[in-house]
Amino acid sequence: MDTMRAVVLEKPGQLQTIAVASPEKLKPGEALVRVRRAGICGTDLHAFEGIQPFFNYPRILGHELGVEVVEVGENNLGLAAGDRCALEPYFNCGHCIACRRGKSNCCVNLQVFGVHIDGGMREQVAVPVSKLHRSEELSVDQLALVEPLSIGAHAVRRGSPEYGETILVIGVGPIGLSVVQFVRQLEVEVVVMDVSERRLDFCWNALQIEHRIDAKSDPLPQLQKLLGGDLPTMVFDCTGDRQSMQNAFRYVGHGGKLIFVGLFLGDVTFNDPDFHRRESSLLSSRNATGEDFQRVMRGMEAGKIDVKRWITHRVCSANLVDVFPEWLKARSNVLKAVVEW
Repeated sequence: MDTMRAVVLEKPGQLQTIAVASPEKLKPGEALVRVRRAGICGTDLHAFEGIQPFFNYPRILGHELGVEVVEVGENNLGLAAGDRCALEPYFNCGHCIACRRGKSNCCVNLQVFGVHIDGGMREQVAVPVSKLHRSEELSVDQLALVEPLSIGAHAVRRGSPEYGETILVIGVGPIGLSVVQFVRQLEVEVVVMDVSERRLDFCWNALQIEHRIDAKSDPLPQLQKLLGGDLPTMVFDCTGDRQSMQNAFRYVGHGGKLIFVGLFLGDVTFNDPDFHRRESSLLSSRNATGEDFQRVMRGMEAGKIDVKRWITHRVCSANLVDVFPEWLKARSNVLKAVVEW
């Protein structure tokens, strides 16, 4: 039996390289792809720490993927060997109440590649043809960033910002930056908040976001001073941190919306009279859809979305096990890390 290398998270804190069986004969509707790039995201880091709520061990990581088609049968997407693609890693059932309403991202029976089922941290893997998004122009680095960008695109679509809104994005790691990327294209005022000065500076240098709040000090008076006594009409919390998410209720202006993009293992509580007094709207945003993937890729191909400066760390797959814990320690300095296969 042929084997190949894969990186598996055996249990929290234990990542190792193992040999796994190479893909055998493809099933109808599948394509064999070679993994070229794999992005590291908060889900992977949280799984390593043992605090990712949807994760099962042991698990081959990898859901932010830039891949190359090796083999594919007849298909209605026109895919052929050699095509470069982004993988939409949310494998939905197609028949549950969410799928019937076009909400494949929150399918009742959802299997997320690299979270619920083994993912793409391996040399080759068979995936559904329907989850591949081809581009003739984007590099494999860019394709690996389509998934996190799609998370932000979907969250903004959930929030549905309107002209003239003031939008606060809390936590400007890769997911928060992806939210910023899409709200800044609208005619709205954008404010970013983080505990990391480096990430706040990046928002200015790369995205020209002038209004920045240092979350190490009480953000509420900073926001009120910045906005002339008002508060944001829409708040996206992308931290996945309990305290930040609970504090976020305080930053929503009367009649405004709070969208939780990040998640954590536990309960969020809030003061009900304060929530009602403001007539706040609370939304969650999970994953993304094929529509979001296509929107992101068209924007990247048109030059409207530039992610060249996002990738701050890079490693070959053979060294990932040694480097990964170091990335965790230096999390505030790691904007986006990618693995080369």
